[in-house]
Amino acid sequence: MLLQLLSDLHMETEAFEPEVAPAAEVLVLAGDVDSSWQGLQRFRDWPVPVIFVPGNHEYDGRDFDAARAGLHALSEELGFIILDNASCVRCDAQGRRVRFVGSTRWSDFDVFGAAERDRAMRAAAYFQRVMAATRRGRPFDAAAVREESLLCRDWLTQALVSGDVAEDWDATVVITHFAPSLRSADPRYGRQPGTASFCNDDEVLLPQARLWLHGHLHCQHDYRFETAAGANTRVICNARGHLRKGEPARFQPQHLIEVFA
Repeated sequence: MLLQLLSDLHMETEAFEPEVAPAAEVLVLAGDVDSSWQGLQRFRDWPVPVIFVPGNHEYDGRDFDAARAGLHALSEELGFIILDNASCVRCDAQGRRVRFVGSTRWSDFDVFGAAERDRAMRAAAYFQRVMAATRRGRPFDAAAVREESLLCRDWLTQALVSGDVAEDWDATVVITHFAPSLRSADPRYGRQPGTASFCNDDEVLLPQARLWLHGHLHCQHDYRFETAAGANTRVICNARGHLRKGEPARFQPQHLIEVFA
């Protein structure tokens, strides 16, 4: 199965015109497409199925629960498959069944360990002020993000480790907005407390997937996570980011990813 992956288009400020990648069988939108949601309209009537995992900026300036409901309603209107702690199975041209498992997977701020959590959450305060979201009349702050992230992690663990029997599909592709490993950290900034707002430590789950796609980091990654037991998971981020910062330099808008490579 050939996938086209786009994320962090930030079409609320960036000029970007999406184009179909020839031979793509599925388009994956891994979050932060447009904080105003207007850019999502560009993918209406897309010629192949669109799988959408919301990013953090899809919640900007909104009540979290109202935004989540609105994103589900808009996805239905646009014909998207929204994976918000959800999964689906699609068949490729050869009849192989691919399970897609999707979650925004918010930051739990434990990527450097529990001892560094408080520092990471203090650093996250800046990002949450920029996001300016609320929940039940209160700021959607770092504590609220962590609460939601733990629900995401529990759901992912259940889906990947204790879920349905693997015989029901030929491959599993996980899509998260936040990164599953420190190996995806932006090399421009290194490993600092703020990095915990972008990367989680989900490496224990990586072997459960053939392919793990993510966004959030405004840089591009394509690496293999291998274990002594023989697991080999490919991790890819094809985020565009902001032109003014030169972030789209290695972005590939029509790059094709083969699930079974």
